[in-house]
Amino acid sequence: MFILRPAKIGDLDQVYELSLLMNFINLPRERETLEKKIYNSEKSFLNAHQDLSKNQFLFVLEDLSSKKVIGISIIHGKHGTEDEPHFFLKVDQENKYSKSLNTGFIHGTLKLGHETNGYTEIGGLVLDGAYRGHKLKLGKALSFIRFLYIGLNKHLFTENLHVELMPPFDKNGRSPLWEAIGRKFLNMEYLDADILSRGNKEFILSLFPRDTIYETLLPIEARDAIGKVGKETLPVKRMLEEIGFQYTNQVDPFDGGPHFRASVSNIKCIKNLKEFKLSFSDTLAEDLYLLRPFPLDDNSSFTVYLCPAKLNNDILEIGREFKSIFPNQTAVGFNY
Repeated sequence: MFILRPAKIGDLDQVYELSLLMNFINLPRERETLEKKIYNSEKSFLNAHQDLSKNQFLFVLEDLSSKKVIGISIIHGKHGTEDEPHFFLKVDQENKYSKSLNTGFIHGTLKLGHETNGYTEIGGLVLDGAYRGHKLKLGKALSFIRFLYIGLNKHLFTENLHVELMPPFDKNGRSPLWEAIGRKFLNMEYLDADILSRGNKEFILSLFPRDTIYETLLPIEARDAIGKVGKETLPVKRMLEEIGFQYTNQVDPFDGGPHFRASVSNIKCIKNLKEFKLSFSDTLAEDLYLLRPFPLDDNSSFTVYLCPAKLNNDILEIGREFKSIFPNQTAVGFNY
């Protein structure tokens, strides 16, 4: 059996091991920083701060059979404030035409922008590679647990949700856009700039080019990376688009990874969130649901179960092994 729940400080060792699998700005490979994030998450679940930017919610996926944390995903209450703006490159185009030559061009352009009243950010999903391809779609469950929590606690989040996706990197792990722009103006390695930007964004505003950048002047590898995602991120992009997220024509100023956004009220799975009456059966289920026992307890013990299920005349049938978990035979959740 698998459960999704808030991260606890006792999970630190396993969360740190998961952080080594990917390079995410909001899931750094630094034990001390991760410890602070988990402490902050515990406080956010127990008593969320009125300043949304101070809240972080870390979810873990646990395999109960092995008592092992096998995945993590994150919600940042608000990304983009006066103290720490959200930076982006606006992707646009500019038309040029000469009457005397009867010739025109359409140039792709990039221009630095920033937002000081930003959005709830969805990010930092990592799943142990040994569990990929599981019949319970564990990666998708890790992603959707965030939407379930947001749907049940809309007052803790902004109306629009924001996602930043990983772009393609070259065979040496370098970002083509960083090599074409960032390195020339900031004179540092991509990872060093990425790490520095976690706590200091002044250098971006001070050193990054503020005028229009014409894509025509960039190497073809850099142009091809703008707004694109890497091969491993393609399924995430498709999933986001399926549930209502749209590309904003904005990209990360360092690597060109695309930014997607959606209104909470337009996200498909949140719109499908409902209370279910349950029955228990030995028959094989047809669909997969994220279910939390109902009535709801406090958010600090927010525990969600991955349940194969079958909907029959408004009654949701789940496996008999879940009977003790749902004593009131009611749950809240949605299909994933």
